[in-house]
Amino acid sequence: MAEADPAWASHVSAVAALDEPTRRRLYDFVVRRPAPVSRDEAAEAVGAPRTTVAFHLDRLVSEGLLEVVHERRTGRTGPGAGRPAKLYRRSAAHIAVSLPDRRYELVGLLLADALTEADATGEPPRAVLHRRARDLGQDLGRTSRDNDDDADIGTDATADSADDGRRAAVRALESFGFEPRTSDASIVLGNCPFHSLARRHTELVCGMNLCLLEGLLDGLATTGLTAHLAPAPDRCCVRLDPADDTAE
Repeated sequence: MAEADPAWASHVSAVAALDEPTRRRLYDFVVRRPAPVSRDEAAEAVGAPRTTVAFHLDRLVSEGLLEVVHERRTGRTGPGAGRPAKLYRRSAAHIAVSLPDRRYELVGLLLADALTEADATGEPPRAVLHRRARDLGQDLGRTSRDNDDDADIGTDATADSADDGRRAAVRALESFGFEPRTSDASIVLGNCPFHSLARRHTELVCGMNLCLLEGLLDGLATTGLTAHLAPAPDRCCVRLDPADDTAE
């Protein structure tokens, strides 16, 4: 995972926030309740002062683990009903940290969508999976290229486009958890985001991964690279080499 990825940093910070014992007990209490809870309820549940509880609850909100809602507990409305109470409940955000980076949700969605389409059309499931993986890769590549174009406004326009494309490829691969490592003119991928599935269903998952990365390179455009299968211990099964390199 790229060190500068803000989503990664945010997820790590959120998980780290739960390392504080009182904060963790408050989080557990809130998420186990069927309805939003007040500061007073939380303070009574964990046996801590209300001011301390308020600080920790608001920290959990700032980390994206809880969210605030305002409700009138009495059910009364209109003048004289009083101010709505500040209540806390679990956030809808999904927080996950995996070391090394794993993207099982991505492969799960690809497989489910491919199977659903294959059932509806009669097309072979693997052919649908490869096409969908390539299309997704192209979308990811185009998005990364557009982001890089926005960030590079005002830079040297005479820079070599292939070198720029390779750097864009490295940044994109970092953001998706592949841990790219340059080796001469090639890029070796130090991590497989689909590791456990690839070990159990190697041909299926590695074929999908190859199509995904081929699409990514297509979406990035001028990288001068091509993706091919090159399995080796302790790394991703796909390797990126110069497009004119015919070496095995």
